[in-house]
Amino acid sequence: MTEIKTVAVIGAGTMGNGIAQSCAMAGISVSMVDVEDRFVRRGVETITTSLARFVKSEKLTPAQSEAVLARIVPTTDFAAAVKDAEVVIEAVPEVMELKQDVFKRLVAGTRTETVLATNTSQFSISALAAATDRPESVIGMHFFNPPVLMKLVEIVRGVRTSDRTLDVAQTLTRQLGKESAVCKRDTVGFITSRALAALRLECIRIHEEGIASIEDIDRAIRLGLNHPMGPFELNDFNGLDTALFNTQSLREAYGDRFIPPQSLISRVRSGMLGRKAGRGWYDYSGDKPKPIE
Repeated sequence: MTEIKTVAVIGAGTMGNGIAQSCAMAGISVSMVDVEDRFVRRGVETITTSLARFVKSEKLTPAQSEAVLARIVPTTDFAAAVKDAEVVIEAVPEVMELKQDVFKRLVAGTRTETVLATNTSQFSISALAAATDRPESVIGMHFFNPPVLMKLVEIVRGVRTSDRTLDVAQTLTRQLGKESAVCKRDTVGFITSRALAALRLECIRIHEEGIASIEDIDRAIRLGLNHPMGPFELNDFNGLDTALFNTQSLREAYGDRFIPPQSLISRVRSGMLGRKAGRGWYDYSGDKPKPIE
């Protein structure tokens, strides 16, 4: 499979700008598109800050950092961004109707051979593909946060995803210096979201039962299982509302083993959504996060 030279990323948020930066750092020309200029500017600012950290740590030279930025075309022009792309990666919010609308627009604006990928962490690839007239070109490419640093891309086949589309997705993954894990069946939660949700829910129950504190559970998982973050820290990082939404979807698919714990529901209802709200499992108002037991 020949190397990918042009990619378009739909969405300039946390995942979108990280995916765009990853592509540009791999020498790929990438268009990063969002619905408003302020979102695009914010995405570019985030990439610029990230590249500055790479320069400070001497992983990139200033000239290399400038070259990476030069390979990124920030825009609000959807049609211009996608028309020449070999691969398009959708990274808009996790709203099925929104994603389906994006895929409908992609079919009208891309070449027939363009691979259409989604960064969804849970939605059915086949359902997204049904919004197009070429479901064989649709595939899941689930990146992890932060995309620039995380090495895994979870690749998910839809019912009608072609072997060529899978090959292109795996080729791009290798170009980015990452590894892929292929989910052969299009199931809710795929591999990682399903496994992570099960761990998170059990850890919340351990806390609810008074067996251990939030800090000690996080410490146990970090040091005992070698996770970079504990389950409560990670939940705060990704958002408690996102976790609750994912858990409810998993419960619908797999039954009561994914019942959301009451303490998770209560915190979401009270607006304690994690880092983005300043409070979740931890309080972030001071110099150091403090657990809210």
